[in-house]
Amino acid sequence: MSRTASIERNTKESQVRVEVDLDGTGRAQVSTGVGFFDHMLDAFARHSLVDLVVHTNGDTHIDAHHSVEDTAIVLGQALREALGDKSGIRRFGDATVPLDEALVQAVVDVSGRPFCVHSGEPDGQAYVAIGGGGANGVPYQGSLTRHVFESIAHHAHLGLHVRVLAGRDPHHIVETQFKAFARAFRDAASFDPRETGVPSTKGSL
Repeated sequence: MSRTASIERNTKESQVRVEVDLDGTGRAQVSTGVGFFDHMLDAFARHSLVDLVVHTNGDTHIDAHHSVEDTAIVLGQALREALGDKSGIRRFGDATVPLDEALVQAVVDVSGRPFCVHSGEPDGQAYVAIGGGGANGVPYQGSLTRHVFESIAHHAHLGLHVRVLAGRDPHHIVETQFKAFARAFRDAASFDPRETGVPSTKGSL
């Protein structure tokens, strides 16, 4: 069974195409116009082992918001489509990931019910600008991180908890969240050889 999806979304603010293969090797071809966000999506692909193609052309002459938000929406839609009926998967994933001084726990439930709880970022993280300039885009605002996970969870129909347990460097705080989410999603979407159907007492997710 192929667990792949290709989704396009075009608005006046952005044009986004996302392709995913849940059973890949973590290969990534990512271009959003926001260099730091490209780096985060590369990290998600590498640590989830999802093959990922992202091409976003957005109004980065305004700021990064629309390009990042719309990419997260389409990524969520692609993950949801690729998961199919979720038969045979583990459903739940839990990962705690360090990056130097930063530590993040992410928990995923492929529940079919969108919900996101995001907590623990230090005061001021939302106002930090990371990266930007040069040929590869505009700064990534720290406030976008929560918005990305909320958008992915909503459109992929995931229950998602992300907790920042420790961290000082703004780059590390964001990157560790993406890596923890990647590892938790990888476990949740993986197949359980003992599971013969959909892992729910309701019979569907």
